[in-house]
Amino acid sequence: MFTRRTSKSYLGRILVAALVAAVSIGLSPVATAASKVDPLRLLNSLPVSNEVTSGYNRDLFKHWSDLDSDGCDTREEVLINERISGSIVGCKVVNGKWVSQYDGVTTTNPSTFDIDHFVPLKEAWDSGAWRWDSSTRERFANDQGYALSLIAVSASSNRSKSDRDPSDWLPSENRCLYAKSWIGVKFRWRLSVDSREKSKLRQLLSKCKGTMKVPPRAKTTVATNLKPSKPTSSSNSSNSATDPRFGTCGEAIASGYGPYVKGSDSEYSWYIDRDGDGVVCE
Repeated sequence: MFTRRTSKSYLGRILVAALVAAVSIGLSPVATAASKVDPLRLLNSLPVSNEVTSGYNRDLFKHWSDLDSDGCDTREEVLINERISGSIVGCKVVNGKWVSQYDGVTTTNPSTFDIDHFVPLKEAWDSGAWRWDSSTRERFANDQGYALSLIAVSASSNRSKSDRDPSDWLPSENRCLYAKSWIGVKFRWRLSVDSREKSKLRQLLSKCKGTMKVPPRAKTTVATNLKPSKPTSSSNSSNSATDPRFGTCGEAIASGYGPYVKGSDSEYSWYIDRDGDGVVCE
C-alpha cells in the first residue's frame, strides 16, 4: 500500500537499528535478519506505569517541520509516502489517492485527511515524553524513521480517536494492525503503558495472528532541570518532602509513585537505573 523512497545507505541504517533494538529485548542476533517477534513479547518489554496527567501543551511538540531540509514539510512527505496512486510534483501529489487505515475511507482530496500521530501527542506526554527535551519532542512529532508513527487517515476518524489510547478507542477496521502499530511506536520511543492500556492490548493480540517487525529505537534526550507532576493516585497522600521508600520500583509504581529524575528527585538514588536514562520507576 505504501510507497517509500529508500536507498542502500538508508536500508543499512534501518537494519543496524533493528539489530540494536532486537538485542535490547533479548533476541538472538542471528534471528534479527527478519527482525520479527511475537507482538506480545514486545508489549511485555514496555514499562508499566501510571500516567503523568498534567503539564501537557500541544505547542511543546513542534510540527509539521522539515527536519531533513528537503523543502517538504512532514505533512507533505507523509501524503507522498502513503499515496496509493498519483505522481509527485515538488512537495505535492498530483491525481493522488489515499485510503484511511482506521475506517477504509478513500479520498482523492488530501485536505479531507489528517496526518495522525499514531500515539497521540498527549498520550506520549503522559507516558514519558514529559521528560524529553524540546528537540526530542519535535522529532517524535515529525517521526518518519518508522513507517507507522504517522499515517494519513480520514479527518472524521482522527477526530473520533482524539488523544485516547486503545482502552478507550479502537478503529472500525484493522484492529490487529492498530494494536501492533501502537506497541511498535511505544517501543521505538521507550514510552510506558498503563495497566488498562496493556490489558486491552493483550486482549486484542489474543485474536491476532503473526509476528511484527521490531522498530528501530529512536534517540531520546532527557530535559535538564526537570520536575514533573507525579501521577495521580488515591494512595499518594503523603505531605512529606519525599515520597515513601519502597523495596523496589515495582512496589513504588503499584502504589502510585514515581517516576524519579536524576538531579531533580532525591528518590532517584533509592532505586537502580537499569537502562541508564536518568529516570527510575518509570
